[in-house]
Amino acid sequence: MIVQNRSPRLWAFALADYWLTIVILYVLWRSYKHVVQLRTQYQSSPKARPEQYAVLVRDIPQPPSGSISEEVDTFFRGIYPTSYESCVVVTDMSKSSKVWNEIETCRRKLAHSEAVYEISKKRPTHRTGKFGLYGPKVDSIDYYKEEMEKLEPMLKDEQRNANSKSQKGAAIVIFNSRVAATSASQAMHSEFANKWTTMAAPEPREVVWGNLPIPLVQRLARQFMVYVVVFLTIVFYMIPIAFISAIIALDNLEKKLTFLKPIVETPAVKAILQAYLPQLALIVFLALLPMLLLKLSTLEGIPAQSHIVRAAAGKYFYFNVFNVFLGVTLAGSLFNSLNAIIDDPKSIVSLLSKSLPLQATFFITFVALKFFVGYGLQLCRIVPLIIFHLKRKYLCKTDEEIRDAWAPGSFNYATCVPADMLILTITVCYSVIAPVVLAFAIVYFGLGWLLMRNQALNVMVPSWESGGRMWPHMHSRILAALFLSQLTMLGYFGVKEFVYVFLMIPPIIATLVFAYICRQLFYPSFSGSSMSAASKEAKEVPPTESVIEEYTPKCMVSSHGTKGTSDPEKHDENI
Repeated sequence: MIVQNRSPRLWAFALADYWLTIVILYVLWRSYKHVVQLRTQYQSSPKARPEQYAVLVRDIPQPPSGSISEEVDTFFRGIYPTSYESCVVVTDMSKSSKVWNEIETCRRKLAHSEAVYEISKKRPTHRTGKFGLYGPKVDSIDYYKEEMEKLEPMLKDEQRNANSKSQKGAAIVIFNSRVAATSASQAMHSEFANKWTTMAAPEPREVVWGNLPIPLVQRLARQFMVYVVVFLTIVFYMIPIAFISAIIALDNLEKKLTFLKPIVETPAVKAILQAYLPQLALIVFLALLPMLLLKLSTLEGIPAQSHIVRAAAGKYFYFNVFNVFLGVTLAGSLFNSLNAIIDDPKSIVSLLSKSLPLQATFFITFVALKFFVGYGLQLCRIVPLIIFHLKRKYLCKTDEEIRDAWAPGSFNYATCVPADMLILTITVCYSVIAPVVLAFAIVYFGLGWLLMRNQALNVMVPSWESGGRMWPHMHSRILAALFLSQLTMLGYFGVKEFVYVFLMIPPIIATLVFAYICRQLFYPSFSGSSMSAASKEAKEVPPTESVIEEYTPKCMVSSHGTKGTSDPEKHDENI
């Protein structure tokens, strides 16, 4: 039923908009407080973790004489004489990492070859060329043993060179108390912001070692360039898709790849290719997009894997909102609408208010399809199951290979969080105009809660733990969805010539004020640890040696396959 202009029924929409704002802000307030409490419990847990006693120091000035490790030791021992313990200076580990990876590959292949020999009682052989396609044929077991014997001395040489000649301007500084580490991570240690910058150390499992030595100015420049690339990708993503589609168009393929002409000219094959080749470009591009965004986020110089995932999730969310939500809402004329928005930015409100109701059926179907198909595939995990059985039958010979093939992995937050945020944005924006979407959203998030809770508790194995740092970003995007909905309703009432359209302004102001208050009140708790949480007594303070071992990359340990250094007197040496 279409509501006529100036109809008294518009009051129902206005009251619904107020009610939606009140409910969302109340739930977000309660949720934020609850997450802060959970994070505080996590940080003040009696079980001590290595990152609670470590601080990441970047932008270390190059000393006029001596090594960076000595400079760091002198600097922090002078400021924290009783609480400073040691430091792990970052070095150029590219060569040692390459050799370590070669040794690890040989070790796994040696174990595989020995397992094959145990099963078949025949000595396995292979060719030494690329992918085993050419070169002399050798005994696999003897070959990999000899390769490891050659590579082990090379690894030790590269480790010594890295420790003595390749120190970089970043370090992990170790303290003997959580309070001292928390205080140091939040303090300003130089009069200049680009020297001796400190932050809470990432969890050892998620440290991105290559990004730690990047200077502040270079990080800012990288961030700016990445944002430009992401903006162009979001706004003009159809250009590369159209370019690829043109290249793989059937006529072009026939001209460039003449040997395919007999196959392409077959009527059945030609009909299928004409129908699906253009869509193939879109599918491939969208599949590669999360990997591209993760790579771009890494190039920003972010030191922690969890932060990279959060940054990529944010970029993917903006892409979804602009190209999926707004693109479909504006009925395929996004570029024409974009020109109108650039000429008159205020026109976006009227464009949305006119276009949003027309696409209600599409988005309701979209939400329904997401929980029927998406959660169905997530629940049965049929693809990982098939891959596991194929690997186990044809590739896996050792217990380690079977464990790796069976490993379920961790949540892909970079894609699943933006997908859920898109559904939430659709639900919030249509909850007043087309309330039936709420029924489908309840089913979607209800099933999601049951399924993802089971996956988190019984299936997935996390690669790292960030202590709930994803929540502030989700909170801000929920508010962005609410703000978009309120702007749309403001335009909707304007189009409907509602006399009291000015009454739609207070919810917008309330949302902006609420966002500011939450930012000031809660967000600082997620940028680090509070002193009150850090002051809680731990059951057992980890020894400095164990913390250093945790922050020692595998390629820099004294012997391959073990974690940490074998000589206790060398724990203060840099990485």
